[in-house]
Amino acid sequence: MVRLYLKPMIGSHQLVKLTPQHVQAMMNAMLTTGGKKGTGVSPRTVQYTRAVLRRALGQALKWGLVSRNVATLVDPPRVERHEMRAFDPAEAQRFLDGVRGDRLEALYTVALSLGLRQGEALGLRWQDVDLDTGTLRVAVTLQRLNRQKPCLAEPKTRQSRRTLPIPSPLATQLRAHRKRQLEDRLLAGERWNGDDWNLVFANRVGGPLDPTHVVKAFKQHLTRAGLPDIRFHDLRHSCASLLVAQGTHPREVMEILGHSTITLTMNTYSHVMPQAKRTAIDALSGVLFTMPAAGD
Repeated sequence: MVRLYLKPMIGSHQLVKLTPQHVQAMMNAMLTTGGKKGTGVSPRTVQYTRAVLRRALGQALKWGLVSRNVATLVDPPRVERHEMRAFDPAEAQRFLDGVRGDRLEALYTVALSLGLRQGEALGLRWQDVDLDTGTLRVAVTLQRLNRQKPCLAEPKTRQSRRTLPIPSPLATQLRAHRKRQLEDRLLAGERWNGDDWNLVFANRVGGPLDPTHVVKAFKQHLTRAGLPDIRFHDLRHSCASLLVAQGTHPREVMEILGHSTITLTMNTYSHVMPQAKRTAIDALSGVLFTMPAAGD
């Protein structure tokens, strides 16, 4: 964000002379002529860039280098929400049936049953998985910063660092996956470079998986199973939607997903809340309005 937009577009202005108009002009230029092709970047990219600037100027304000944070005085462009498409129970089962036996079966199951983000799943290490106690710790995420080599970084928020229970069927899958990975190590011989990574989901020589290749393989499974064309990230949405639909409290869903606030959880999955409310009310009605026994 700094290299591509902030420095070339507003870097020539003195810090104390930076105005909201300068920031607005930068955002307008990004939307119309920004990007490699000069045809503009997405509103989301503009939002992220403004957020970086806002944080930097916030620090400058604390240090007394500026008298106000001009980035907070400019509204970011509106971002159209991506229409979320989640599996229903039958589709989720059909998907799991379709990936059975695949070398990445456990990866897909982790994403769907525990709601991990793609970077969290691909950055999962064996030291973060305790199959004896049945727990999994989200401690790092796999990232590629500035299109450089992959690296493991801390999750973006404190809430993202969380410990989750591993269902018994998933634990069985992970044990089988571990055995298959040990076979990969024997076949790779000296080419094996996984000792420094110790990743649960690695390529055949122990290194990080390429997210692009993971998504491509995922899409192929969807096609073969005759399922809707959804994003890999929608496995996480499917996990949350299925949890809410079966009556799981939103705060528990929030903790499972690692959301920063319960408001985020409620807003994101408001479309499945009515059915969960209906289920709860129906259950209560069964207690309050029981039919009298014959002869009463």
